Amino acid sequence: MGVFAWVFLGLVAGLIAQLVVPTKAGKQGCGCLVTPVIGIAGAAVGGLIATQLGWGGVDDLDARSIAISAMGAILVLLVLGALSKSRD
Repeated sequence: MGVFAWVFLGLVAGLIAQLVVPTKAGKQGCGCLVTPVIGIAGAAVGGLIATQLGWGGVDDLDARSIAISAMGAILVLLVLGALSKSRD
């Protein structure tokens, strides 16, 4: 996949994750720069976990890759939320 496909995939996965996991930013979300970063990190984490489970990685811009990326982004947001709560 090219850079633009990764950014688009990250944006979609980040938006889905923000709909599922509440953040400190509230209904405004994390912003137009942070959302794709969370999604791309989620794609990397989700792809790594999916590959280890034998499901395959994030290879194309399809529904399976978006689902894996969104699950990874949800996991990233949950971990970040847990880390921020431990600092409070």
